[in-house]
Amino acid sequence: MRARLAVLALLCMALVASCEKAQDETVDPVRHDAFFLWAGVRPSPALERAKTLYLLAGEVRANGRHFIPLRPVPRIRHADVWLTVRVERIDWEKDVYRRILGDVSRWNAASNRMAGLQIDFDARTRWLDDYVRFLAGLRRRLPQKYRLSVTGLMDWSAQGDPAALAKLAGIVDEVVIQTYQGRRTIPGYERYMASLARLPLPYRIGLVERGDWREPHGLSGDPEFKGYVVFLLPE
Repeated sequence: MRARLAVLALLCMALVASCEKAQDETVDPVRHDAFFLWAGVRPSPALERAKTLYLLAGEVRANGRHFIPLRPVPRIRHADVWLTVRVERIDWEKDVYRRILGDVSRWNAASNRMAGLQIDFDARTRWLDDYVRFLAGLRRRLPQKYRLSVTGLMDWSAQGDPAALAKLAGIVDEVVIQTYQGRRTIPGYERYMASLARLPLPYRIGLVERGDWREPHGLSGDPEFKGYVVFLLPE
């Protein structure tokens, strides 16, 4: 009898796990309206109804202090546009600021609906103070009519210094939390999502195209949650 009960218990556990797994969804761009595009990624049909686009414009690489442009000036009329810079170092020369802010102005002059500038930098949680100082200097240089966005690691909300996060909230207008690495969703993302209430500023969740995702309970009810951004993959 005990053996049968043990078998039944195992079957129930397997059934629950199977049901939970079935609730995972593959991230499909057609269900979303905000996207991040790397340079060279072919446009997706979903972009035709996009409301927000984050476009990688160039990079500041670790082996140099120069801005490397990767995209010509776009001309987009149907969506808000963020000029995104992928950053591997934050000790910028004056010429880097000049070129990036010049591109923001050029994109705006091309009749794009410019939302602002986004910095894509994997700032380690324990070094948030240094990053905040860099962003404060960038914010002073960026014209007030443009917003400032940053990407962030999931660990920021769980382990970040509350004082550093509070300073960040006074500088940037939003943070896009990355839940992926490469082409895959980071396993165990659910435990980080539970700490998002500690973020004292508006945030979006960055999902990777074709990655696994199950929306955490209560996320849609958080007033600071502003939706998803899908990072489109090259074919």
